[in-house]
Amino acid sequence: MTARTPRLSRLRRLTPGRGEEGAGRSGRRRGATPKVVALGGGQGLSASLAALRRITGDLTAVVTVADDGGSSGRLREELGVLPPGDLRKALAALCGDDDWGQTWARVIQHRFQSEGDLHGHAVGNLLIVALWEQLGDPVQALDLVGRLLGAHGRVLPMSAVPLELQALVRGHDPARPEDVDTVRGQATVALTPGEVLSVQVVPSAPPAVPEAVAAVLDADWVVLGPGSWFSSVIPHLLVPELLDALMETKARRVLSLNLAPQPGETEGFSPQRHLEVLARHAPKLALDVVLADEAAVPDRESLADAAKRFGAAVELAPVARQDGSPKHDPELLAAAYDRIFRMHGRIGPWR
Repeated sequence: MTARTPRLSRLRRLTPGRGEEGAGRSGRRRGATPKVVALGGGQGLSASLAALRRITGDLTAVVTVADDGGSSGRLREELGVLPPGDLRKALAALCGDDDWGQTWARVIQHRFQSEGDLHGHAVGNLLIVALWEQLGDPVQALDLVGRLLGAHGRVLPMSAVPLELQALVRGHDPARPEDVDTVRGQATVALTPGEVLSVQVVPSAPPAVPEAVAAVLDADWVVLGPGSWFSSVIPHLLVPELLDALMETKARRVLSLNLAPQPGETEGFSPQRHLEVLARHAPKLALDVVLADEAAVPDRESLADAAKRFGAAVELAPVARQDGSPKHDPELLAAAYDRIFRMHGRIGPWR
């Protein structure tokens, strides 16, 4: 129990739906779908959201805010705002499969091509930042964009302050392969040729967005990953209030592993090494299920042993696209999540 637990308790009391007469866990009545919170960033989170929106009508994305590259980095540097790129990708992933949803998904992902200052900027990034400036509230602005798109879920930043990612990297300079350097910036960490040993965020112990903490506390399931391990997955564990919520929540927790190591950031990592790195950054975190693609796990026994340290079972399922690319298939991933929710869930009120 940490010194921040009283604040989490207050947030729990403020969470809608708890304690309603006749309601089940999290205050939901029989027949409702499970409340699911997905944490991550970038393409990994987008893949998870595209799958989860197919199986639940109550979905919240909690997105990392440490990106400093591309359009997001330029807007962040010029205007001092949160980097909008990963938030935009999450909103696009939550768009429906109808004409409205797919049209808006393409629009907000569209990037200008020019010889001027707009080159490379995504339409969705500009829209999000414009609403932040108009409303002065990042959560309210993202909710408004979600309503405009008809998004099948809610998108929240994990913190209301822009974060800088810093990593200790061995061999970042190939000329000094044994030296350990501090590497700054998400874009640089993601592309380092060296071995990432650990990461931290600046400012340290950043404040969590209260709505994100409340969503985790009120969830039935929390999904962490897939995604860039050091720059999209682990940063959520470096926000103290969010980590406390992950440890205190009564939700079941799923860790979804990547299909392949990421060049640079996790080059040469085995599935079990991903878990070992996670444990170093959050040694008290417990998990219930570790999901991995069955074709991406050469040593199932070692992965099972690594999962046991978190108290988790391993579920293997075919979740990769059939074209051979290291990308998740939304339908297959949805089927895997659905099976996990049914097989590993407590007897929940949504049954």
